Amino acid sequence: MKSTIVYGISMAVLLFLLKWLEVKYLIMDNLFELYAGIIAIVFMVLGAWFMYSLQQKKQEIAEKKQIIQNTEIGLSQRELDVLELMSQGYSNQQIADKLFLSIHTIKTHSSNLFLKLDVKNRTQALLKAKELEIF
Repeated sequence: MKSTIVYGISMAVLLFLLKWLEVKYLIMDNLFELYAGIIAIVFMVLGAWFMYSLQQKKQEIAEKKQIIQNTEIGLSQRELDVLELMSQGYSNQQIADKLFLSIHTIKTHSSNLFLKLDVKNRTQALLKAKELEIF
């Protein structure tokens, strides 16, 4: 009986050692694939986190624009679009081209912006927009 237990334990240890060696050599033979898989998983997680944070930022911007529209200023979405393009340094013609509007419409939106923000030119409008945290 004692020899059967010793024999069983020695066979289990031997089987464990064989499996351990098999795994060890399997990993050594496929080390590149293992590292590539780990790197792929890391970049996938980083990409998911980045997209999540980007979506959060977009949602915050949309909420801020909604709040601005509902405040005393009462800027329309088109006026916000024009103001944003102004902040990027575009001319009236370039803004009209980007928004597929006529230059006269852009000038009308600009003058409405200036009235609502109580300013006289683009520079003052952009400074006021920064003060009001529109951008």
